[in-house]
Amino acid sequence: MLEKLPHAVGRALRGVRPGLEKVACARKELIGVPSSIVVTSPAFADFGAIPTTFTADGTGTSPPVEWSRLPPETRSIVLIVEDADSPTPLPLVHAIAWSISPATPGLPDGALAGHSDTALLGLSSLLRPAWLAPDPPPGHGMHRYAFQVFALAAPLKLAVHPGRRALMQAMIGKVLARGLLIGTFERP
Repeated sequence: MLEKLPHAVGRALRGVRPGLEKVACARKELIGVPSSIVVTSPAFADFGAIPTTFTADGTGTSPPVEWSRLPPETRSIVLIVEDADSPTPLPLVHAIAWSISPATPGLPDGALAGHSDTALLGLSSLLRPAWLAPDPPPGHGMHRYAFQVFALAAPLKLAVHPGRRALMQAMIGKVLARGLLIGTFERP
């Protein structure tokens, strides 16, 4: 969708970015929570390029994500994926998956397609309960996609497809640990 924007528009918006300090795991309510969860992907390394197949320039399926080192008292897992470099005041939400069993070690590629056997899905910034593939404006520069995993002490009670704000509000006081994996993507 954004690939058709003129390169000059992306270049003009280069300085407009919320930054990593505005992603969910950097919220002030979570600063004291241990960053002990290890988040990885077989598709890309931390701060490595997300393969094109998982972006709007490819098939747009969600990449595989894995996690380990959850606290033993974990009762539920939440995954939030945000673009820290979107030309918006707050990070663009690419996916929310919640109510994931602590026995689940990760999500395979395509697991966030709009239905999932292992998670409930929240709303992306396009107000859809599905993966929003990376689609930065041409010329805007490198975008960092924050794959954030949260271990919760209790399951959440939320509407069917919560947005970021409702999810974060429900998580306050329940987060035992967090983890972060950064994937990057840039349109030339």
